[in-house]
Amino acid sequence: MRQKRKSVYRVGAAMAVTAALGLAGCANPQGLDSGEDGASAKMPDRTEMVIPYSEGGGTDTWARFMAPYLEKHIKGHPTFTPKNVPGGESITGSNQFVSSGGTNGDEILVTSGTTYFQALLGRSQVKFDFEKMRPLMLNGTGGVIYTSPSTGIGSGADLADVKKKLTYGGISATGLDLTMLQAFDVLGVDLDATFGFEGRGPARLAFERGEVNVGYQTTSAYLTQVKPLVDEGKAVPLMSFGMLKDGEIVRDPNVPDVPTVEEVYREIHGKAPSGRAYDAYRAFLIPGYVYQKGIWANEGTPDHVVEAYWDSVDKISGDSEFRTASEDVLGGYPLYSGKEAEAELKKAFAIKPATRSYTLDMLESQYDVTLEGQ
Repeated sequence: MRQKRKSVYRVGAAMAVTAALGLAGCANPQGLDSGEDGASAKMPDRTEMVIPYSEGGGTDTWARFMAPYLEKHIKGHPTFTPKNVPGGESITGSNQFVSSGGTNGDEILVTSGTTYFQALLGRSQVKFDFEKMRPLMLNGTGGVIYTSPSTGIGSGADLADVKKKLTYGGISATGLDLTMLQAFDVLGVDLDATFGFEGRGPARLAFERGEVNVGYQTTSAYLTQVKPLVDEGKAVPLMSFGMLKDGEIVRDPNVPDVPTVEEVYREIHGKAPSGRAYDAYRAFLIPGYVYQKGIWANEGTPDHVVEAYWDSVDKISGDSEFRTASEDVLGGYPLYSGKEAEAELKKAFAIKPATRSYTLDMLESQYDVTLEGQ
């Protein structure tokens, strides 16, 4: 029987948020083109990229990297100017965007999985709705969970009989760490978690010092920062989040030797994962990792603006300079147009109330994390 694992992290401080305008739904790419056709409609000369994270972080780095390629390949060649509005796990800047971002394309919102998670969790402060906003461009990533050989674990299958308490250090239980917590919940494996690290790097250093014995990194960071530890016998890869292919999770081609959470579950339990825990895991995995980084427009943005971004994806992806330069920033994962990802995203953000409730209950019962206003 599981016992409640208390973490040192608790969500409870009220965040300053901006009231947002009401949004209407868009099941298909409906725009308001004001009678202009796509050929004659003009793009704005300058577009502000609202980044609801601090300068220097992963999302900020991604946005600033993408800016010159957007300028080069989007119709009309608008100038892109980054604007950082951090706070409240990206809620503050995202709320501000939907409230004042307009619909003429002169502002776009840059998002990450953490932004999506705040909406999926039903945070009372959230005023944005990704079911109603318009996806322009997405870029996914992967993730790898690993452990210390001091645990006696040699592979994911060994999680069936853990001899030593597993301890994890993360940033926030309601950020990207959540998918890692959900993976352990799916497997039915206890984990003691401490949150509040300033970044994934400090958490990894705590692992290297032996202060925690379980770690997680996005795939690109795993390959550069953790794989050397694996090669030295100082870390053991357990499982990856995999990638989505034809609706199924398959092995991540960037770490083909690391099994997925689904594979580890089959090894431990002898069957495919299913049930409420797995439903919750998938609900957060798809937007959190498969389409982690994104560029969005407000509902009501004209078709000619939206389609200019959609049409630029193949051009950017085919840019030889971009392909070479993007290896480190994009981690080898493809760009998707909002048109390509729209149906999957719409399904992901239409989260079932029971799935949300299960996730909130899991956070409270297993990690002593409660969300204010829930």
